[in-house]
Amino acid sequence: MLNTWVVAPTCLPLVLRRCPACASTRFRAPGKFRVNANHKAIDAWLLVLCTGCGDTAKLTVFERRNVRSVRPELLDLLHDNDLGLTAELLQDPVLQRRNRVALDWADAWRLDTGGSDHLDQEVIDVSVRFAARIPVRPVRLIAEGCGLSRAEVERLVEEGKLVSAVRLSGKLSGDFTFTLKR
Repeated sequence: MLNTWVVAPTCLPLVLRRCPACASTRFRAPGKFRVNANHKAIDAWLLVLCTGCGDTAKLTVFERRNVRSVRPELLDLLHDNDLGLTAELLQDPVLQRRNRVALDWADAWRLDTGGSDHLDQEVIDVSVRFAARIPVRPVRLIAEGCGLSRAEVERLVEEGKLVSAVRLSGKLSGDFTFTLKR
């Protein structure tokens, strides 16, 4: 029987970027946007606040775009300071590259295993789904979901009792499956 686990965000991740005003490297996104129009050109930024000093920084969503090239639905979401749009834009690799930022997902996600009735079975087949692009070590997920230590999970991988089509070392942010034999 295939069990499905879900890695879901619990809140917005922190933005990793150096603050010019203090020594902090973490910013939080309150979900506010700044939109500025000048004749036919429009700019939009996602505002982030430094966790150390509270200074505001802007992450460029788009600059000097023709107003007619921006979808009206997107403009409405920007003006309404939509949190869903904030979450979507923070995970956008293009926005991260353009603004030279990374995300810190520590304490911003949870693992939903659907209960612990699978723990007493001899063979466990699990499909892990990601509700958002959250980079997590599979060994950590398996340890947390099965109630094992990370060292024990790594030992099971070495012994061939824990197998997967993906590499279990390193970080993943995409769906994968694994089989655990006890």
